[in-house]
Amino acid sequence: MARRLRGILIGLAWCLLAGRLLAQVPGVSVGIVSSQASGPYMEAAQALTGRLVGQGVPPTSIQLLNLDDLATLPAAKQTTVRVWVALGTQASTALAKARLQVPVLSALIPRLGFARVLQETNQKNSARFTAIYLDQPMQRQLALIRLALPQASRVGVLLGPDSWSKVPALRASASANGLTLRIARVDDEASLFAALQSVLDDSDVLLAQADPLVFNNQSIQNILRTSIQAKVPLVAFSPAYVRAGALLALYSTPAQAGTQAADRVLEVLAMRSLPEHALEPDDFEIGVNEQVARVLALTLDARTLRLELRRQESQP
Repeated sequence: MARRLRGILIGLAWCLLAGRLLAQVPGVSVGIVSSQASGPYMEAAQALTGRLVGQGVPPTSIQLLNLDDLATLPAAKQTTVRVWVALGTQASTALAKARLQVPVLSALIPRLGFARVLQETNQKNSARFTAIYLDQPMQRQLALIRLALPQASRVGVLLGPDSWSKVPALRASASANGLTLRIARVDDEASLFAALQSVLDDSDVLLAQADPLVFNNQSIQNILRTSIQAKVPLVAFSPAYVRAGALLALYSTPAQAGTQAADRVLEVLAMRSLPEHALEPDDFEIGVNEQVARVLALTLDARTLRLELRRQESQP
């Protein structure tokens, strides 16, 4: 009986929330444009729509479109959308070129990808066009190294021309965590191996950044093989890299990205603005390659690391 009463009360609360939301924004509509129909994009879209519906937005007020749908969407339909969400770089580019008069939020997009969209479409990061980055905050990355590898003090980093702008943030976060950086610049594919070797010679751990010139499908196996031979573990940004041989990965799932995007959309529907600057991911996962950990005589538990990192971030 108590469980049934609790369910009724929760249902009434959702109804009241939905009524209040719709009263504030009559005829509200959310447009979601996905770059692809593949797993990660659909996972993010499902989490996004599920969160919105759970918070009282009617399913009929949410439009999920692909790029072709967007190109043929009648102008009358576009005017019913109060906020757009772009999933991925292609969708973000398409919405940027559309010059819409309502807020646009990009998700599932790396920092470099969003910067490229802004440059190519002559847009500016603002409350009308902003993003939630896939890249993890620099402070979080280096805090993970300090937590998981307390004996490591020298962190090697390879950066291409596009990601060289990260150097100040890297240095500030390294200093805050009592770490020393060993940074090498990679200007082209031919210079990658020499830069890698120079960094590994003077590093305790190699921190990967999402720079496609440095870390890609063609280079990752060679980087992993070389770092393993040098007994310098790799901390990466994708669970795929952990499966390939990286010791650790720090990343956000598509579902986490979709949920965070939904929370920002709900703020717009409540007549508030999107942030004027792009956002860092607020939730994350940690992957551990247990075989590599054993080789390095390390005992690491992904869940424990995640909980401790979240606890540290919640402290004032």
